[in-house]
Amino acid sequence: MTGPNLIKPILLILFLLSFLLSSCGIYKPSDARKVSPNVDERVQQAIEEGRGFNLGKGFGNGGTNFEFASSNELWRASLEVLDFLPLANVDYSGGIIITEWYSEGTSNDEAIKITVRFLSNEIRADGLSVIIHKRVCNKFQQCTTAKIKSTLEEEVKLAILKTATLLEKGKYEKNKEEYIKKHGAN
Repeated sequence: MTGPNLIKPILLILFLLSFLLSSCGIYKPSDARKVSPNVDERVQQAIEEGRGFNLGKGFGNGGTNFEFASSNELWRASLEVLDFLPLANVDYSGGIIITEWYSEGTSNDEAIKITVRFLSNEIRADGLSVIIHKRVCNKFQQCTTAKIKSTLEEEVKLAILKTATLLEKGKYEKNKEEYIKKHGAN
C-alpha cells in the first residue's frame, strides 16, 4: 500500500481511536440538582475530588505566589503612603506604581515623580524598589528630567515597610481573635 491507498486505513484507524477514547467514560455529566449554587462549596468539592489543574506546578519550580492586591500588605501600604500624590500608573500584576509629576506649589519649575517597584510579596527592604525622578523646567518651559538619589527614596521605602508591617500585624491580630472566638483559647 502506497500513496492514496494508505490514507484511507490511517483515517479509519484515527476515527476508531477517537471514538473509543471518547467513549471511555472520562466525561461524566453531573446532575444539576446535586451541584451547589455556592461557589465556595463547589471549589471545596472539586478539591476533595482532586479535580482541576495547576499549570504552575507542571513546569519546573512552580508558579509564583502573588496575592490579590487587597490582601497584600506591601501593596496596600504603598498606596497608603503615596495617597497624597495623583497616580499615573498602577499595575498590580506588573508590580509597579508610578505617580504623576508632583510639585509642592512653591515652585512650578521643579517636580518629582515616584516609582515603586515590587520585587517580592515579602515585607523586606530588598523586596521593594523606590525610584525618584526630578524634572526641572526653565522659564521657557524647557524641561530636563533625571533620576535622583536622595534621602527621600529611603524615607518613602521605610514608610512603606513600616506601614506594611503594621497592616500585617493587624491582620494576624484579627485572625487570632477570630480563631479564639471560633475555637476558644487553649
